[in-house]
Amino acid sequence: MTQPPKSSAAPPAPGVPTRPAVPPQRGPVAPPASSGPAAAVPPRRTAFAEGVDRLRAAATTEPGRLRTIGAVLALLVVAFGAVTAWQTTARAAAADDVLHNSQPLSSAAADVYRSLADANTAASSGFLAGGQETQTSRERYEKDIRTAAEKLVLAAGSSEPDSRSGRTIARLNRLLPEYKGLIERARANNRQGYPLGGAYLRYANDTMQKEMLPAAEDLYTSENERLRGDYADATPYPWAAIALGVLALAALARAQHRTYLRTNRVLNHGLVAATAATTVALLWLVVGHGVARAGLNDSYDHGVRSLNVLHDARIASLKARGNENLTLVSRGAETVEVGGEFKDRFDVAYQASMKDLAAGLAAARDLADDQAGERPVRAAAGSMDVWQQRHRQARAADDAGDYQAALSKVIGTGADAPTGECFDRVDRSLETALAHERREFEQAAGGGRDAMTGLPAGAAVLAVLGALGAVLGIGRRLSEYR
Repeated sequence: MTQPPKSSAAPPAPGVPTRPAVPPQRGPVAPPASSGPAAAVPPRRTAFAEGVDRLRAAATTEPGRLRTIGAVLALLVVAFGAVTAWQTTARAAAADDVLHNSQPLSSAAADVYRSLADANTAASSGFLAGGQETQTSRERYEKDIRTAAEKLVLAAGSSEPDSRSGRTIARLNRLLPEYKGLIERARANNRQGYPLGGAYLRYANDTMQKEMLPAAEDLYTSENERLRGDYADATPYPWAAIALGVLALAALARAQHRTYLRTNRVLNHGLVAATAATTVALLWLVVGHGVARAGLNDSYDHGVRSLNVLHDARIASLKARGNENLTLVSRGAETVEVGGEFKDRFDVAYQASMKDLAAGLAAARDLADDQAGERPVRAAAGSMDVWQQRHRQARAADDAGDYQAALSKVIGTGADAPTGECFDRVDRSLETALAHERREFEQAAGGGRDAMTGLPAGAAVLAVLGALGAVLGIGRRLSEYR
C-alpha cells in the first residue's frame, strides 16, 4: 500500500491557484569602503591649454621644429632692420641739426655778441671824435645794430619762447632800444659840448657791459650747449642694432649648419640669401656710421673748437678796444684798486682783455691744421703786438697830460699810427680765420651726415629681403614632408 508523503505544509485547497515561488532578490549594493573623502572630478581643460598641448606636440616633430626656426629667423632679421632704421634715423637727424641748426645758431649768437660789442666801440670812437664824428664811424655803428637785431630774429625763430635762449633773446630785444636811446642822448649832448654827454655814454656802456653783453654771452653759451648735445646724439655707436645683427647672423649660420647635418646639402638658397642681406646691412651700418662718426668728430675737433676759440678771441679784441676808448672818455673818473694801487678802471679791463686775446690767438694757432688757417691767426698776433706798443705810447702821452696826443694815437688817421688801425687789422684777420674754419666745419660735418644717407631705408629693405629669404628657405625644407 502506498503511503502519502509526510509534509508539514497543508495541501492546496481545491480551486485556489498556486502562487509561483519568488526568487530571492538582491539588496542594494553597498558602496565600497573608503578610507578618505570621495575623489574630486578633474576640471575641464580650456581651449587655450589644449591648443598649447597640440603646439607642443607638433613642435616635437621635424616640421614643427622647422616652422619654429623659420619664425625665429624672420623675427630676428626684421628686428635687426627695424632697430637699425630707428637708430640711424635719429643719428642722421642729429647730424643734420649739427650742420644746419646748432652750429649756425651758435655762430649767430657769437655774431650777436660781436655786433653789440663793436657797436659800443664805434659809439665810443664817435664820441671821442666830438662833433666831427665821421660818416664811417656812424655807419659802422648802425650796421652793427642792424646785424645784432637780425641775428636775434634768427635765433628767436629756432628757440622755444619759454626756454633759456628764448628768455635771453627777449631780454636783449628789450635792452637794445634802451641802449640806442642812451647813445643818441650822449651824441646830442656831445655835439653841443655838454659834459652830460660823457655821463650818458658811460651809462650806455654800463648797460652794454653789465646787462647786454652778459646776456649775449649767455645766449652764446646756451647755443654751444645745444650744439654739444646734438653731437652727443649723432656720434654714439648703435650698439643695439649691431648686437641684433650679429645675433641674426649667428642664428642663420646655426640654421644652415643644422640643415646640412640632416640633409647633407651644403647650401640652402633661401638661408644663404637671408645671410647675404643681413651681412650687407650690418657692414653698411658699421662702415657708414664709422665714417659718419669720423667726419663729425673731425668737424668738432678742427671746426667747432677752432670757431669757438676764434669767436672768444674776437670778443676779447672788441672788449679791449671798447675799454681803450672809454679810458679816454672817462679820463680817470673811475678807478679800481689793484695790488694796493688805484688805477683807471677801463685801462685795467683793457689789459685783461688783451691777455685773453693773446691766449685765444695762441690756442687758435695750435688748433689750426693747415697754413690757410694758421696764416691769418699769425697776422692777428702780429697786429696785436703793434697795438699794445701804440697803446703804451698813448697811455704815456695821456699820463703826461697831453690828452690830444693820446687821442690822436687812439682814433687818429693812419699817419698818426692809431691803435684803431691795429684793432681793425686784428678784426679782419680773425674774420678771415673764422671763414676758413667755417668752411672746414661744413665740409667735415657734411661728409659725416652724407655717410648715413640712405642707410635707414636700405637697412629696412634688406631686412625684409632677409626675412623673406629665411621663410622661403625653411619652406623649401617643409615641402619635403608633404
